[in-house]
Amino acid sequence: MPANGSNGASAPIRFETDPSRYQHWKLQVDGAVARLELDVAEDGGIAPGYQLKLNSYDLGVDIELNDALNRIRYEHPGVRTVVVASARPRMFCSGANIYMLGLSSHGDKVNFCKFTNETRNGMEDSSRFEGIRFLAAINGACAGGGYELALACDEILMVDDRSSTVSLPEVPLLGVLPGTGGLTRLVDKRQVRRDLADVFCTTAEGVRAERALQWRLVDHIAKPAAFDESVATHAARLAASGPRPADAAAVALTPLACTQDGPDRRSYSLVRCVIDREQRSAAITLAGPAEAPPADGEAARSAGSDYWALRLAREFEDLVLHLRSNETEIGLWLLRTEGDLARTLAHDAFLEANQDHWFVRQVSGTWRRLLSRLDVGSRSMFALVEPGSCFGAVLLEVALAADRIYMLDTEESDPGAALALAESNFGRYPMASGATRLEAHYSGLVPAELREQLGAALSAAQCDALGLVTAAPDDLDYAEEVRIAIEERAAQSPDALTAMEANLRFPGAETMITRIFGRLTAWQNWVFQRPNATGEGGALKVYGTGSRPDFDRRRV
Repeated sequence: MPANGSNGASAPIRFETDPSRYQHWKLQVDGAVARLELDVAEDGGIAPGYQLKLNSYDLGVDIELNDALNRIRYEHPGVRTVVVASARPRMFCSGANIYMLGLSSHGDKVNFCKFTNETRNGMEDSSRFEGIRFLAAINGACAGGGYELALACDEILMVDDRSSTVSLPEVPLLGVLPGTGGLTRLVDKRQVRRDLADVFCTTAEGVRAERALQWRLVDHIAKPAAFDESVATHAARLAASGPRPADAAAVALTPLACTQDGPDRRSYSLVRCVIDREQRSAAITLAGPAEAPPADGEAARSAGSDYWALRLAREFEDLVLHLRSNETEIGLWLLRTEGDLARTLAHDAFLEANQDHWFVRQVSGTWRRLLSRLDVGSRSMFALVEPGSCFGAVLLEVALAADRIYMLDTEESDPGAALALAESNFGRYPMASGATRLEAHYSGLVPAELREQLGAALSAAQCDALGLVTAAPDDLDYAEEVRIAIEERAAQSPDALTAMEANLRFPGAETMITRIFGRLTAWQNWVFQRPNATGEGGALKVYGTGSRPDFDRRRV
């Protein structure tokens, strides 16, 4: 998959698209039911060197899927059920394209799995918080990542034609693991018996409909003649209730305005990024709201894509995805905000007070998923709180997602640096673990007195006393302390830092999603580097050649 010069390829990956540019997905909406059909263009790969046969996918296919889901969320507010289907007869999806994986660098494989994981997690997030249910309509062969896509849906309907199968063939065929949550969802979500899951994951030919239903691999089966009717019946049942309004006006997701001023400067209307390649850092600045919050939820909807909270989230997410995939040598993100703190808190209070409005609820969901991308960003992050900052409420979540928070203590109340807590910081934007970022920040020991500070502009001294910040140097020491911290970070092993940060960011109990991003990703990372998978005789290299892989049989 291509990236920019930092990855050695010619062009950066673009994550913004729209339905007029789709090559691989077809979106149809009929009342409360949307149908997303996968019809992969074989010659439409995101990079040269492979064909996307058998409805297999690469990153470009999933970029379109992510966009289509956002279109459904905002541009089709009446949709309560999404049917994920295939336009190909007797072929649902054969999963990630093996030849693409064989040609990709290790980093590209990992970033590909990360993005597809986030897309599938986002489906489950929308089901849980926003009332959009998902039905996988498996009309034929369904393998690997195709079955993992189905597993992300609320329910799975499979055709019973005596030949179609579901399978996770990565271990027996490729010597790697299912990369987008398949192993974990089998036992955590679908509660497949562990011994049956073991048989299923080591059987390359897969399981047919009746046994798949018996083993809990699918929820429903239907004969070919009744399949379409069964899809319609189950979709209608799932769409019968939920908080999504039937007659709301849509919000168009207009194109983002982004200016790339040379290789090191990228600007949007509310987001700026300046890269320092010598210190391998990116200085990111987020702008707070320029105006008071809307009068009500419908006024916010009328503002549409220009509403501050939505526009900022979309621009920031585009930057995050760009930096993650195209600037892999930029290992430290320096996070700043600028704007009026009181106005930022007012917008957050507006969001909290109008959660019964579908658009406001959707904006909060966009932020929730964006913040989760930060949590698993595989980058060091320092938040820098300085005079003129507006790190409050949802923007405080950005600071809390960082590994460290440095706050300048000017010993002045005006204009001094300040942080502010809001009610949303106590549960509106949970991490993948289910914990708040305050709970993660304090490793579960959140001071009881924090709630007494809601809405207050907390000075550097107060934040330091409460343990909200890592350090609060004064004017004489702040710049030097931050400089030293940046230089020290740049001098340390990127691999060790990524592993350390991933372990420290999710204290406490595990969930299905943290297991996917933590335990599964760590093992897949390791497997991708082993010669049994990617060596000259490895399973990914010899797949499709007729040769058998040459495995080193020693267990490590």
